[in-house]
Amino acid sequence: MNSAPPTEHKPPTESNGAHTTEPVPTPTPTHPASAAPAKQARNPLHGVTLEAMVVALSEHFGWKELGQRIPVRCFQSDPSVSSSLKFLRKTPWAREKVESLYLFMLREQRRNGPR
Repeated sequence: MNSAPPTEHKPPTESNGAHTTEPVPTPTPTHPASAAPAKQARNPLHGVTLEAMVVALSEHFGWKELGQRIPVRCFQSDPSVSSSLKFLRKTPWAREKVESLYLFMLREQRRNGPR
């Protein structure tokens, strides 16, 4: 005779080999740099330092016109790259204006070709 207790019937689960219809999430990359090239591929500001932007703008427009286009004291009164960098690093709204003007300058240079 069999002395073992009767076994219960359990519905199939993932742990006992049943298939589920739920989608399995794909793993996301854990290293942020692996996704960076795709995001930055068409960003003209990628890799350009603030100093490079200020130098390029001052050479292209000159300090006087730069001070007219972005009316901040660091471009209007005794302008220099170092004083501009100190101000722009502390002032996000002014830095955004510099980045915007830099992008405008790049577009203008592409349209007009090299000088």
